[in-house]
Amino acid sequence: MTRAAEEIKDAVRGKYGEAARAVAGGQAASCCGGVDACGCGCADPISSDLYSALETSALPEAAVLASLGCGNPTALAELAPGETVLDLGSGGGIDVLLSARRVAPGGKAYGLDMTDEMLALARENQRRAGVDNVEFLRGDIEAIPLPDASVDVIISNCVVNLAADKRRVVREAWRVLRPGGRLAISDVVVRGELPPAVRRNMELWVGCIAGALADTEFDALLADAGFVDRSIEPTRIYHPDDARHFLAQAGVTVDPLEAPAGEVMAAFIRARKPAAP
Repeated sequence: MTRAAEEIKDAVRGKYGEAARAVAGGQAASCCGGVDACGCGCADPISSDLYSALETSALPEAAVLASLGCGNPTALAELAPGETVLDLGSGGGIDVLLSARRVAPGGKAYGLDMTDEMLALARENQRRAGVDNVEFLRGDIEAIPLPDASVDVIISNCVVNLAADKRRVVREAWRVLRPGGRLAISDVVVRGELPPAVRRNMELWVGCIAGALADTEFDALLADAGFVDRSIEPTRIYHPDDARHFLAQAGVTVDPLEAPAGEVMAAFIRARKPAAP
């Protein structure tokens, strides 16, 4: 692993550990890894209003407070009873717990995370929710600790953009999917180039923008791995004011003409591993 990759992993692990500790103390996590300063819930343009009241009403409060994503992959993924689903970067477990109910009876939901504090929070949320068909694993999404061809569906919520080596993430997803298995993830992608100041800022990487791929790059990685039936569907466009507000929160001053206005979006990314002949 290169020094830059190590720095990225350490920064992500540190920030999400901080978010998990804040949630354990009753604060809401915010902005894909930050903590809302007022403790009154996440109101940023990335993470707000992603889950319905019906979905969250059946979950422990800590699972909702720890929601750090940019979408709701469980609402868009076609899950069926009896399937095995894996959530890459499962955090406090909200998407794992929602998925577990949809694949029951007979199915199982795995959550994978590299942050000990998030894993402890997720397991406590599982206990409080009383959901049995769930297992949380410690590990790296660039080296998934599951056998080849062992899951039917992979979901993820605003995590792939945080990985230092996204090509390895996509290849690992291919490896653990069964033939005919599906990838159904929410993530942040960009259209066009982000200013160098944004790419260099580690806080923005942890905050789900600086590490985002261009939509064409993401599609190319999926194609190179062998995925078919690929699609990238925008679910939320971040407008100029959103971008400037986010940059200002991270302490980055960028000329308005250089800001990534209109180029940053949350998207639902679908792909399928071909069925065996």
